[in-house]
Amino acid sequence: MTAVPTDRTPSGTRDATVAPDAPRTPGAPATPHAPHGAGVASGEPDLWCTYAAVRTLRRLERIPGAGGADATARYLTARRNADGGYAWSRGMASDAWATFYCTSALADLGHAVPQPGTTARWLADCWSGDAYGMQPGQTPDVWATHFSARTAVDICGTDVPSRDRLLAWLSSLQCADGGLSWTPGGALEQKPDVRACFYGVMAWQAAVRAGADAGAPWDMAALVSWLRDRQDPGGGFRFSADADTPCLWAVYRATATLAALGEGPRDAQGCVRWILGLRGAGGAFVRWEGYDVEDVWASFCAVGSLQALGEPIPAPVADAVARRLDELACPGGGYTYREPAAAADALATASAVLSAAADRSRTAPAVDGSTSGDVSAAVRWLEGCQLPNEGGVMYMPGRGSEVRCTLWALAAGAFASDPAARERIARWLGLLQNPDGGFGYWEGRGSDLVSTAAALETVPLLGGSPREVLDGERAAAFIDSCRSAESPGYANVPGAAPTLRAGLQALRGLGLLGRETAAGAATLLAAHRVGGGGYANEGRRIPDLLSGYEAAVASDRLGLALDTDHLGRFLARVRVGGHTAWTPLAPPGQGGPLADCLGTLLDRRVHDPHFRLPALALS
Repeated sequence: MTAVPTDRTPSGTRDATVAPDAPRTPGAPATPHAPHGAGVASGEPDLWCTYAAVRTLRRLERIPGAGGADATARYLTARRNADGGYAWSRGMASDAWATFYCTSALADLGHAVPQPGTTARWLADCWSGDAYGMQPGQTPDVWATHFSARTAVDICGTDVPSRDRLLAWLSSLQCADGGLSWTPGGALEQKPDVRACFYGVMAWQAAVRAGADAGAPWDMAALVSWLRDRQDPGGGFRFSADADTPCLWAVYRATATLAALGEGPRDAQGCVRWILGLRGAGGAFVRWEGYDVEDVWASFCAVGSLQALGEPIPAPVADAVARRLDELACPGGGYTYREPAAAADALATASAVLSAAADRSRTAPAVDGSTSGDVSAAVRWLEGCQLPNEGGVMYMPGRGSEVRCTLWALAAGAFASDPAARERIARWLGLLQNPDGGFGYWEGRGSDLVSTAAALETVPLLGGSPREVLDGERAAAFIDSCRSAESPGYANVPGAAPTLRAGLQALRGLGLLGRETAAGAATLLAAHRVGGGGYANEGRRIPDLLSGYEAAVASDRLGLALDTDHLGRFLARVRVGGHTAWTPLAPPGQGGPLADCLGTLLDRRVHDPHFRLPALALS
């Protein structure tokens, strides 16, 4: 784990230049640039980065040789769960997003997808009756429907459960102006986005490949016109009419959608020139005009856009992109968004800051595990993860804003003296709230309790109350919908199995909204208390770090007595030399930076009754 200073211009970057004038959200950076300061890099691969790199190399016909391909395939298959789905990281629950990326990248590498029939059955469990949720029981959204339909048809060789029901659901995504939204409720609220258009059209085409009627379920002329209207005079595209600035992600989603519909932009050559104008010093691509890091997603979008436009990719461009992607490969397989040693992320960086603040043994706060360093540099890096078009904090600079990362960054002290940035976050949170009242990890994703709790806990860190910034009644209604009919607990999504963490997140959220929830929390905690120390998420046999942390936060928040001796016995089983494991069953002290952070914070609370734990949400 290393702290990465980023005030310099490293390999694969270019000097920032001023972007053309364009409408901007107040508080948005005038010229996008990579975060300054010192972020914390794990050096580990990332799933989305790995998919983007592999798909780009396949498009360029530059798939790595056997050794590199085999290592990346091992990285991908390690995310497969027994239920047949795949997870963002090992040990997490399966979701459609990770399942699509893992199986598609395996196919691109020429590797067989293990037991596709089991994966197909898991995907069928995500079917709501009309479309797909990201996980079984979750409300459908177009992200999940796209990922699931394409995986079912193209990878597993099966059909969607009902083509007619799927097409009817897809038709309900069209807004009055012709664009598509994330959900039928989003369409009623008139929230179109070029990304939603891409996912909707690609889900429809998957159904057509499975045998559905080829007739499009939308007003095609209105859809094409809306997409074309998103092109700027300079040639780029924006996500929506309200987006701050054009970017390559929007260009790819728009051009690929238009191509799938047999159409193109109004100014195709202007778009090509705009794309090629975003090549950095190393010859690969950056996401925004003026941005200074050639990251994996920018090259993924640029190559995909040029191919969608029918533009041959010049050999020097293909060579530069392939060289850059080779620099992003991790030694054990997989890829990250930039050079692994410099690929800092918001969760690891916020973890280091929070750990430094809680670790009383440090002679000076540090972000790299040493006894020297400047936490302010890490906070400054976190603040640099608020970039154009979305007001939240990005997990990695250059991808989308994510509600959990925003909570962790604010808890670490980001934006404490920047009211304009806090206002951007508040506006973004308001737009992030789904029609069902809950929140998903990112814009357009279906609601779950982890994200809803994170959103509600974020508001006080901005200086407001949830009922002032968000629709509190709708948020409470979503939380209530997750309550189990068969137990006093709550599930992460409606209809799933109840767990301790989901229950405590629900009760904390309802408490922020003004309800009395202490008695319910006490009942849950007693039901999941493990005799040898700690708390179990399911039942009361195997304690885990996340459940223990949630138990401590909920107890303090709701005025319940916290048995610190009981928690201390659990910590003694998972902490070694300042490092922490997620459960006593894992190798001691090998949980990584997030586990180390939660372990450090919890240890401080066990020994200091006055220490207030930040209400972090992760899983």
